[in-house]
Amino acid sequence: MITSTAWKDKRYAVLGLARSGRATVEALLGSGAEVMAWDRSEEARAEFADRIELADPVEADLTGFAGIVVSPGVPLNTHPIKPHADSFGVPVIGDIELFAQARSGLPSHKVVGITGTNGKSTTTALVHHILKTAGVPTTMGGNIGLPILEQEPLPEGGVYVLELSSFQIDLTYSLDCDVAVLLNITPDHLDRYDGFSAYRASKLRLFEMQSGNHLNFVGESELYGELAAEGFSTNPVEIENGITGGNPVLAGPHNAQNTMTARLICIELDLTPAEIDEGVVTYPGLPHRMERVAEIAGVAYVNDSKGTNTAASAPALAAFDNIHWILGGLAKEPGLGECEAELGHVKAAYTIGKSGPDFAALLEGRVPVTPCEMLDHAVTRAASHAVRGDTVLLSPACASFDQYRDFEARGDHFRELVEGLK
Repeated sequence: MITSTAWKDKRYAVLGLARSGRATVEALLGSGAEVMAWDRSEEARAEFADRIELADPVEADLTGFAGIVVSPGVPLNTHPIKPHADSFGVPVIGDIELFAQARSGLPSHKVVGITGTNGKSTTTALVHHILKTAGVPTTMGGNIGLPILEQEPLPEGGVYVLELSSFQIDLTYSLDCDVAVLLNITPDHLDRYDGFSAYRASKLRLFEMQSGNHLNFVGESELYGELAAEGFSTNPVEIENGITGGNPVLAGPHNAQNTMTARLICIELDLTPAEIDEGVVTYPGLPHRMERVAEIAGVAYVNDSKGTNTAASAPALAAFDNIHWILGGLAKEPGLGECEAELGHVKAAYTIGKSGPDFAALLEGRVPVTPCEMLDHAVTRAASHAVRGDTVLLSPACASFDQYRDFEARGDHFRELVEGLK
């Protein structure tokens, strides 16, 4: 657990007691802070009975509090906690901001921060894997892995690799990354922002928090050009041939960019080319991100449930041919977006979820479409139509919340269904 003398004898409120909230309470208590916390779940609150004050900070007098720590899932644009905290002059922060405040008391280390609409999980996990393979003390956190405050501090020379969503950046004010990366920006989460420009500005704050001697990279050349014109001093990611070392889990042009970015980060962290090559070729991939779950009768089954918008699904479509594409769910935007350009890779489509009828109408006459509504029907029908050399790809281009708890549950169900085909 990461603790800090910076929090000692101060008062904090924590809203939400899921895993990161619980870790935050424990870290604050372990640092000698006084904590108020709340969760709608009585079971979650019961875990801290007799240890902290259990009260809803939205209804509390916040005079003298040092901060209100909220989950990134709390919508600051609509939730009453933000105006209530503002009325007391109390900052609303996240666990990443607490980590930033604790850094001065940790053994000498570096922090890599990675954001972007798409690709950040793969890039974060790849950097972490390369470092670990090279024997560098490292951990990953933020929007991936364990809550950062729950983890043990790294020894001297360690590297914290953080995947950072825009929501986490919104709750962070002092994270000075040694290396920061903005992979790309496409419209997403616009229910939380006042238009695309506000969402874009949120991502750019990762650079704005850096001190002048620290480095940053921008993944897409067009975005790099935009930022250069706006006066941002950044470094472009220029993709080289053969950069993925033939690793099949890094197939596709998007993964060439992710891999090139990871390589540049690791060069800045003083790894040798041989160490980086070894990490790239041995990278096992992430669950739910172009995860090859089986090959049955010459047909590959790929779980890309993490494709939760059209920009995230387009690279998966580009990575394969003869695709039986399972798509649909809770759409984040109208239309096919960046998937339009990749329809030449699609042999047939199978639509599911709330947006299924809309996608079926968009694809009608362009590729054969089978409306399925449910994932089990889609898998069965795709399997019956696919032949040797084809790929059955779950890449929904949508959020999962119409039918599943999260994209992980959707991907796990796909995996189970595929296992049932054997």
